[in-house]
Amino acid sequence: MANVSPNHPLALMMADLVHEQVGLHIGSVPTFAEEYLASLLLDFIRTDRLYSIRDSSGQPVTSVIEMVSEGDVRLRADSFEREREVHKHIGDFILFWTGIYPDHLRKFRLGVLDDVQCDYSRQGRESYHVVSTFDHPPYDRESALFETLSEGFEEFAFVLRQVGRRSGLYAA
Repeated sequence: MANVSPNHPLALMMADLVHEQVGLHIGSVPTFAEEYLASLLLDFIRTDRLYSIRDSSGQPVTSVIEMVSEGDVRLRADSFEREREVHKHIGDFILFWTGIYPDHLRKFRLGVLDDVQCDYSRQGRESYHVVSTFDHPPYDRESALFETLSEGFEEFAFVLRQVGRRSGLYAA
């Protein structure tokens, strides 16, 4: 994910804040889930990562509904690896926005007509679940992580919201 060293002060701060907020609001979660959340925050600091899914003509896909189509092997995905990649991004994209900037997500929905009827939290959970079903090599090591993210999606979004507020890096 992020190209920031795990020993970078920003990475350490995010890891500490995620750990603190998980402890305060959820209790106990696997360490790999906390590490993933901190890495997600660092990854999406780079705005080019927000819209990293491209269509067949190389254009960024900005609508979640269009992303879902891009990640469906029956529609546009040319492989199961592409399906996994896109659904992972959808889960990350929605978790980030739902957690850090929920007000922006509401405005985003109104500006992107395709997404007007999209239940973002449900789609985030479902996309992470799709990723968790890739339980064969080389993805089997991450299967449990994505099932954890799927099952605790709303709680993790809440934790990210608290991290955003506490860090001052993200507008509350």
